Amino acid sequence: MAAKLKKGDTVIVLTGKDKGKKGEISSVSPKDNKAVVDGVNIAIRHTKQSAGSQGGRIPKAMPIDLSNLALLDKNGKATRVGFREEDGKKVRFAKTTGEAI
Repeated sequence: MAAKLKKGDTVIVLTGKDKGKKGEISSVSPKDNKAVVDGVNIAIRHTKQSAGSQGGRIPKAMPIDLSNLALLDKNGKATRVGFREEDGKKVRFAKTTGEAI
């Protein structure tokens, strides 16, 4: 199945402690059905200092389930994603506006 949400998409969180927050997807793991969104689902990781990095309490964005995310359309509202063919190519489109993504 084609991916409805991809790296670089701007999304909004639908449920959980970060409900209503917006961010950009930095990575997607289709096998686990999860995505990492910048600034959302932040956890503090305690890391030991090494030669290449400073140690301490490092905030890190953790994966969030794809079902808890919705794509933002050009109006800034949450939308579902559909697929259609344009000029022989399969493209994603926003269900609210009908525009290709």
